[in-house]
Amino acid sequence: PVPGRCAYFVERKKRFCKMIPAPGRRFCGEHGQQEEENGRKRIPCPLDPKHTVYEDQLQKHLKKCNSREKPKPVYFVQDINAGLKDVAEIPEKRVPLSSLSKEELENLIIKLKKASNDLEVHLKEQILSHQALQEALNDPKNGESAFKHLKQQASILGNMEKLHLLGPGRCFIEFGAGRGKLSHWVDVALQNVENVQFLLVERATTRFKVDGKHQRRDSIFERLQVDIQHLCLSKVPILEKKKLPVVGIGKHLCGAATDLALRCLVESYTTCCDAENEEPAPKRSRTDQTEVASNNSADNESSQADCKPVAGIVIALCCHHKCDWAHYVGREFFKSVGLGPVEFHYFQRMSSWATCGMRETTNKASASEESKEQTNDTEEHEQTFSKIESGPDTLQGILTVEERKEIGCLCKRLIDHGRIEYLQQRGYKAVLQYYIESVVSLENVLLTAVPSPSLIPEPT
Repeated sequence: PVPGRCAYFVERKKRFCKMIPAPGRRFCGEHGQQEEENGRKRIPCPLDPKHTVYEDQLQKHLKKCNSREKPKPVYFVQDINAGLKDVAEIPEKRVPLSSLSKEELENLIIKLKKASNDLEVHLKEQILSHQALQEALNDPKNGESAFKHLKQQASILGNMEKLHLLGPGRCFIEFGAGRGKLSHWVDVALQNVENVQFLLVERATTRFKVDGKHQRRDSIFERLQVDIQHLCLSKVPILEKKKLPVVGIGKHLCGAATDLALRCLVESYTTCCDAENEEPAPKRSRTDQTEVASNNSADNESSQADCKPVAGIVIALCCHHKCDWAHYVGREFFKSVGLGPVEFHYFQRMSSWATCGMRETTNKASASEESKEQTNDTEEHEQTFSKIESGPDTLQGILTVEERKEIGCLCKRLIDHGRIEYLQQRGYKAVLQYYIESVVSLENVLLTAVPSPSLIPEPT
């Protein structure tokens, strides 16, 4: 064994343990049972049997074990954004696409095309940029992978600016924040703007975060480590205190996470804000009511105009094959066109065909680059598709690569249209558009939504 290291030989790894034991001992705490220590016995931890603990110190260990259940934050509300509560509506057995007969597959495609007849399949292209990222875009030190991400972030910021969402008095909530790059660039774009805060929502712990790189000391960055499914924005302390209008943003918000985020913003949060604003008015005498009637009406109109808890939504969509019927916000739309959870399941899987046409070429051309990109940056989800569902041999003799790609795009647009209708029914002007070239990212559709302006009756 190496001097100063544990003397226990790990048979599985064919080497000695690398842990440092306590002074005067040959073994580390984990392997101390190999040495007689006044009859002390080590047992597996009941919270996580992967590590052991001295039996006489078990109760003390349980209070500080990293595997113990941690207290829930105040903004955690179980399944507040989950959506469907009735599991009976979800089919138990889901047959994979590869098990479908040719006739069953053709019937699905007929249903898909019929439901997509009136949809706008060819989206508008709105590829923009923003001055905040020009220096980084022109920096030769950035590699190809970093350049692709920067172009996407620049276009997202450009679209936000066009919608007048980059301004003072806002709280930017980045869903699926990861390392927080998108929020960082929004902060850079708002260097001279006051009263701005950022909430970065991510359920997992993240390494190499860029939160600390923001230069403005008056900007507030706070991380919320919680699943979007359980996030109640109205209970986040900083939102309770300042009550700023929020802007929901996300770059490649994966599958069902998009639906959870939309419901979190325009349903649970907006409803809670509306309930808080509806306070009973104090009783007044008839004389007082007459005197303040005009003032009250003016104040009510201005407060209704100003009270927009969600100022906008800008989300780059991704991974439709990971959507879930229980969380999907467009279930009513699907039902209105004669579709249900069974069709949704198959369309969800078929959506990966939109990118599988380029899969083989991409893999051959940049296998090493792909592995590096996956290791260093987890924001891109393009390479997570199931080979069983999208492989070239699955549908050989039934559909060509181009036909699969066309059907996959239809599936994506159908799922996304359900999200658009969901937002429109809740008073938002929602749009889908291509925000970047497909050579930069195959997942190149951006969903934007802003509150619809008040409808003014046209003169007759």
